[in-house]
Amino acid sequence: MDFLLQNLAESLMILGVLALIIEVAVLGFSTFVLFFFGLSLLITGGLMTLDVLSANASTAFWSNAILTALLSLSLWQPLKKMQSQTDDKQVKHDFADHSFVLESDVDSKGESLYQYSGISWKLKSEQPIAKGTLVRISRMEVGVLWIEAVAE
Repeated sequence: MDFLLQNLAESLMILGVLALIIEVAVLGFSTFVLFFFGLSLLITGGLMTLDVLSANASTAFWSNAILTALLSLSLWQPLKKMQSQTDDKQVKHDFADHSFVLESDVDSKGESLYQYSGISWKLKSEQPIAKGTLVRISRMEVGVLWIEAVAE
């Protein structure tokens, strides 16, 4: 314990880095608590190294408490906003250019099936498509291929 107190600034920075690693690698940046705490440990350790703060346990405790509170108040909303952004664009998939001739009528109910790549897919279409029509896959969902007629 004496070693940690004698090297308090370095110990705080090592703990800060460990907290950040756990937050990002283990928790996947899903909670921000360890992120704020890790940042406060790094800042406090850095300020102690620069002799801005005295290197004692009481200063380390209060500095981390205040910095963690300030960081959480100032960074919570921007980080939450950044985390909630989603990208709704369609991903280019391997089936994008696959076309085939329908063996049965297809509509939006998904009652028709198509065997492809070892999987039995439900076929759906925005518009009803008759049997024997050449179609291509327009998008995919879990277990469902959305198709559209190919203009000849």
